[in-house]
Amino acid sequence: MAHNPLVSIVVPAHNAEVTLTRALDCLLDQETADWEAIIIDDASTDRTPAIIAAYVEQDARFRTLSSCANSPAGARNNGISTARGRWLMFLDADDWVDAGFLAKMLAALETAPDAVACYCGSRRVMPDGALTPSSIATKVAIEPFEAFARRCAIRTHALLIDRETIVELGGFDVSLRTCEDWDLWQRVARLGKNWVMVDEPLAFYRASPNSLTRNSTQTLADAEIVIARGFSADPRVKHPASAHANGATSADGRTASQALAWFALWIAAADCGRGGGSINRQILRALPAGRKWAREIAKVIFDGLMVGSLSVPEQLASRWDRFGGPLSGLIIDLGQVWGDPVAGRRVQYHLEQMLLDADDLAAPRPLALTLGIRVDARNPTSTELPEGIDQIYAYLMMDGQIEAVVQFGVLGKVTKRHWIELILDFALQKDDGADTSNTLAAEALSTTAERRPDPASHFGKLAQLVSEARELVRSSAEATQPLPAPRRAPASDGHDKDRTSFWNRYFATEDPWNYSSPYEQEKYERQLEILPAGPIGRALELACAEGHFTRQLAPRVGHLTATDISAVAIERARARCSDQPNVEFGVLDFFADTLPGEMDLIVCSEVLYYLDDLAGLRRIAKKFVEALAPGGSFINAHAFVLRDNVERTGFDWNTFGAQMISQTLAGTEGLVLAHSIQTELYRIDRFRRLSPDHIATEPVIDHVPVRAPIGIGVARNIVWGGARALRREVARSERRHRIPVLMYHSVADEGPAALARFRVTPAAFASQMAWLRANGFHAIMSEQLEWSIANRQPFAGRPVLITFDDGFQNFADHAWPILRAHDLTAEVFLVTDLVGESAKWDAVSGPPTRLMDAGTVRRLAAEGAFFGSHLATHRAIDGLSSSDLAGELLRSRMFIERWTGRPTMAFAAPFSVTDRRLGRLAKESGYRIGFGGRHGPADLDCDPIDLPRIEIRGDRSLDDFVATVEAVLN
Repeated sequence: MAHNPLVSIVVPAHNAEVTLTRALDCLLDQETADWEAIIIDDASTDRTPAIIAAYVEQDARFRTLSSCANSPAGARNNGISTARGRWLMFLDADDWVDAGFLAKMLAALETAPDAVACYCGSRRVMPDGALTPSSIATKVAIEPFEAFARRCAIRTHALLIDRETIVELGGFDVSLRTCEDWDLWQRVARLGKNWVMVDEPLAFYRASPNSLTRNSTQTLADAEIVIARGFSADPRVKHPASAHANGATSADGRTASQALAWFALWIAAADCGRGGGSINRQILRALPAGRKWAREIAKVIFDGLMVGSLSVPEQLASRWDRFGGPLSGLIIDLGQVWGDPVAGRRVQYHLEQMLLDADDLAAPRPLALTLGIRVDARNPTSTELPEGIDQIYAYLMMDGQIEAVVQFGVLGKVTKRHWIELILDFALQKDDGADTSNTLAAEALSTTAERRPDPASHFGKLAQLVSEARELVRSSAEATQPLPAPRRAPASDGHDKDRTSFWNRYFATEDPWNYSSPYEQEKYERQLEILPAGPIGRALELACAEGHFTRQLAPRVGHLTATDISAVAIERARARCSDQPNVEFGVLDFFADTLPGEMDLIVCSEVLYYLDDLAGLRRIAKKFVEALAPGGSFINAHAFVLRDNVERTGFDWNTFGAQMISQTLAGTEGLVLAHSIQTELYRIDRFRRLSPDHIATEPVIDHVPVRAPIGIGVARNIVWGGARALRREVARSERRHRIPVLMYHSVADEGPAALARFRVTPAAFASQMAWLRANGFHAIMSEQLEWSIANRQPFAGRPVLITFDDGFQNFADHAWPILRAHDLTAEVFLVTDLVGESAKWDAVSGPPTRLMDAGTVRRLAAEGAFFGSHLATHRAIDGLSSSDLAGELLRSRMFIERWTGRPTMAFAAPFSVTDRRLGRLAKESGYRIGFGGRHGPADLDCDPIDLPRIEIRGDRSLDDFVATVEAVLN
């Protein structure tokens, strides 16, 4: 009984005398001997039959057949009909495999008994013998059918496949002149069986100018047939997997037309590589135009170029003149069929980046938009730009070695001075322990550079853009208005050595505490409610300030002495109460001065915080007792302060508060608590001086809510629910090298479902800000972050930088009030050309969200919000020309400076998309800080012009937020 080999290798050969020997020798070199080779002579007219005969005579594992199929498909089917092996391999006469191919593939199949096929990586071999990088389709091992429905993902000879399955499916489709292997693999994959991957380049494919696939019209027509079959039922497959019975999924736009467009793009690029182009560009319309696809599109073009031009990556840039014209035309056409020339330009930049990354720049490489060049770092010379170039990709050379790779946008000629600045910039950034940087800088500095920019140079062109932007801002219709000065009380810790001077400075601003606010008025009403029953003869008000409560108290007492340490405040109080005849005013420092005695009532509210310590409070409490008549009342109103008790709601002040004040007064001999009104934020106590006939009673305690609205000046100091950490304490005890930079977009309850990720509800945002406040975080701005990086200064405490992209109106409506209420601020990046309009870039997802107008920006800036640039139009920068990019950077910065009255130093890249041009152009346009696409915390080692951020998504919980921020702390 004849032995059936493990593998049958089918080798069709037609006039293959030049390459057949190499193909057959690779079989003899195999580490596994259990194979047979069936060589089909397909009507050859050269020495192919003689070569086959020699191998058949030499080794019995070779067999031969004759065929007149005149097609690889027909010849292979003839070979399949006589094959005896468990596994089939299809080896074309001009290809070969590695000596370990069969051993490694069979070993992989042994580990997967249910597999129908095993495949490996492959490399192309160009006519000059150069090899392309390895490629392998990993998706085939995951979703074989979805992969083969869309493209031919595997070389014909890069797999072993089950023979019985191939026979059952009818072999290759002889009606297809090309793509017949793709069609067969698609049918096998439709069965739903396992495919095993060997991640090594074991197969070698000879690229030839005579390949059938170089007939682009035929190949595209055949591909359209195969793709159409992949997206529908295929009656040739009798028992498909149920998931694949009706064809591939079209979810997420992955349609048959898109699959054909991807293949057509590859064909078009290959045509360009041959110096021409023949396909109908409208087929390409189905390609995704989104920026995230630009690099994938460039990769397909790159691969097609290699095949069409018969070049390896290292050769492509040097051969640009052979195909650059048709290729640039293809990409321009692509932008036109998309209706988005910027998207086409983005693809061009990506492609040229790939070409130059692979090149050695042995000679200048002028492409369509990019000039690749070597520059002598010790003696740079001016570089003239060929027409259309707006980007340079350069090797900085020293002693014949590449010292650095620099890539930057250019607007005009790169002068010697410009090169020197680039070299110096690199020298300052480099830190490898060697003295190369110092040498490079010293030699560059020794040269003489021009003082004024040449109008045709990069900096000359930039100066012109600056002038144009200034004129645009100057001539804009919106009138310039001065920013209102923020209304703030003088900063102090409350322990000024000269108390009189402190309080006079405090009252330099009239009504520094907003006494007429509903919140303060509600406190006044409750102090009046707690007055003792019966007539009150003599009353003393300490720290009466400007007389707002004085005016309300006066009608309730016989005679009122109103005092304050500040003469400024007393004069205002006297004017306010000029119609109250029973009030006399006087300047008095109740801590140092003697208090008038025999008082029936003393009121002293919102001022005992300012005493130096509790010992001082105890001393003054005794004075209060002495100043009261027996049975007289002492009323005080003070807020709860976190320093007393961090576990309850309180004000984050660096002093004691209502709890300690009340305890101290209660412990003062001669005083007893009679009545207390307590809210979540403050308490009002009435103490009574003991009299000889005093009868002890339990104090009356009333718990009432705060009903009045709380103004921002008060709210920003409150930590609701208590604090887990206090800002001042962590500022003293904690130093860190990295901080969270949070990135938000929209704060709203409703909006397009497709944008839910970018939309945080006001309630969720409030919870997040409350958590930050309760955990001791304080907000910083990007300029503070940049300063810390520049000075290598660790961050004190728990800083957080809160940023918002786009400048939506809902920031002003929802986010900003929440931020202010938690004593936080944020930096908002504005799209300046669209300020006051809507987010047009989101229109594809639903109704665009309204953007803040300039007046709102001005108001928020005066209230303490900060603003930076999100550029002018919200176009992703990787598709803008260098001139357009510089123009957007400049005018955006200038408009924001006009609206806010502050220098604008920071930008955030739209869509978080950057390229190698952005950072340098941004610095040349006046920016020092930039946020790009990197994710994570910012640390002292970051490049300030390319800082990372942490996106806060609307589809995440508060627990997720906490975990994200705590991960940075830890």
